[in-house]
Amino acid sequence: MENEKVEILLVEDNPNDVELTLHALKKSHLTNNIHVVRDGEEALAFFFGNPDNILDKKIPGPKVILLDLKLPKIDGMEVLRQLKGNPATKSIPVVVLTSSNEERDIVETYSLGVNSYIVKPVDFAKFVQAMHTLGMYWLMLNRPLQD
Repeated sequence: MENEKVEILLVEDNPNDVELTLHALKKSHLTNNIHVVRDGEEALAFFFGNPDNILDKKIPGPKVILLDLKLPKIDGMEVLRQLKGNPATKSIPVVVLTSSNEERDIVETYSLGVNSYIVKPVDFAKFVQAMHTLGMYWLMLNRPLQD
């Protein structure tokens, strides 16, 4: 992935949800340049480097981040807090893609600056449609802030 522009960063620890999301994006022809990280620590290292590994190479920032909230090591709320609190990453769109329909999670993520909050549909066809709509908007229609 070195020197390759990442369009979608998927932050998801559940292997089944990763597979489902990648499959849904593939059905919509939106699988170019997706990078998957499995926990909050990896997500933050993707942007800010890993201080324990001097061989880390920075990957150009994505067009959109799909972020689960329930993550090991560092939860999605803290990842969102750090991304939106850093001038270098605060303008990258973050879409929470989670199974949580808790009002407090919705309120907190929006207060931290999330761009969208989507509860994962249980029905596969609805999930594919949600991924298609999400991908089309964030990758094709949205005009990001230029670096």
